[in-house]
Amino acid sequence: QVQVVESGGGLVQPGGSLRLSCAASGSIFRINAMSWYRQAPGKQREWVAQITSGGGTHYGDSVQGRFTISRDNAKNTAYLQMNSLKPEDTAVYYCNVNYVSTINDNGAVWGQGILVTVSP
Repeated sequence: QVQVVESGGGLVQPGGSLRLSCAASGSIFRINAMSWYRQAPGKQREWVAQITSGGGTHYGDSVQGRFTISRDNAKNTAYLQMNSLKPEDTAVYYCNVNYVSTINDNGAVWGQGILVTVSP
């Protein structure tokens, strides 16, 4: 069984920064892609960013140039550095981890989500 826990959310003023963390634990043999999504009130879940096992990164148009995704493979952790935050970045942010388990199963797991609020 694999679990994912997000941390680092909170309240920040427009123009400010936050760094989210996504830590995976459990019966992990290898982690493949790690991704961040977000869901604002009344809206559908939106893909934000992805980092591959080789370190390749991809971003949604709305965060390109402001957000940076990274990972620490030794810690099974991904990070989302969010700069120049805007009120429209307010959402619950979710981490998704694709992995290969110790019994060679492929799986994907979501974190519980963490709230980011951008407000004066």
